[in-house]
Amino acid sequence: MGRELALAFPVARQTFEEANDALGFDLAELCFHGPEEQLRLTEYTQPAIFTVSVAALRVLAETGAAADYFAGHSLGEYSANVAAGALDFAAAARTVRRRGQLMQQAVPAGEGAMAAILGMPPQDVFAVCQAASEDASAVVEPANLNTPEQTVISGAVAGVERAVALARERGAKRAVMLQVSAPFHCSLMQPAQDALAPILESISFQPAQAPVVVNVDATLVTSPERLRDALVRQVTGAVRWTESMQLLIAEGVTTFVEVGPGKVLSGLLRQIDRRQKCLQVEDPASLEKVLTLS
Repeated sequence: MGRELALAFPVARQTFEEANDALGFDLAELCFHGPEEQLRLTEYTQPAIFTVSVAALRVLAETGAAADYFAGHSLGEYSANVAAGALDFAAAARTVRRRGQLMQQAVPAGEGAMAAILGMPPQDVFAVCQAASEDASAVVEPANLNTPEQTVISGAVAGVERAVALARERGAKRAVMLQVSAPFHCSLMQPAQDALAPILESISFQPAQAPVVVNVDATLVTSPERLRDALVRQVTGAVRWTESMQLLIAEGVTTFVEVGPGKVLSGLLRQIDRRQKCLQVEDPASLEKVLTLS
């Protein structure tokens, strides 16, 4: 992950070197060579994805490309803040690693779960969650409002399993448990949010050079205080991705560029609005394609 970028572009290599210095271990070695078991631990996954995303962004920026808006899904909101000039890269790298540790520690292993509900409108998923969490031991809440037909739910194992069964009964096309290390973006993450808040408070934020669409509110933000507050609240708050993309489309955006590993966000955008042009940059080949098509 990110190896081809680092081999081809000095600015990408420099990004990994900065991450190594900030984190105190060889993130580049972990990204390029594994072991995969370690890379899958969220305290390593989060800084790895974050660093690869910023490396890809910096490579793209060297071509003269500039964005009018920035957005990131969950962890990606940190990348969006760095891209917008609101947050220092090294400080963000340290924070996302700590974020991963705190999220992992918030709920004992095996007690939390997440599931994807497909082919069911968000309002119906909300109703399913409400019905499934009628007792306190079965907390389950919408976590990622990804598309009009895809909502990820999160909470206690009993609540999520009950919601999956209810969703199937009520007509969802699919309702599947996800392989995750913790129940992200739900109220069970409150201990992680409480611990992360003073860490973010200690970091200097600058006014964003271009608006950032924040996850929890699906609004355009440039204020340092509001950007920091949004990163705190998103730990327990739902990622309102559909609304975020619809907001950008309403603002007149017609070309979206996903930077970093994978094409998940491009796939979500196609489900939200197929008319939009969506490109990806994660390696030299995809960068070349973007430069050719844009």
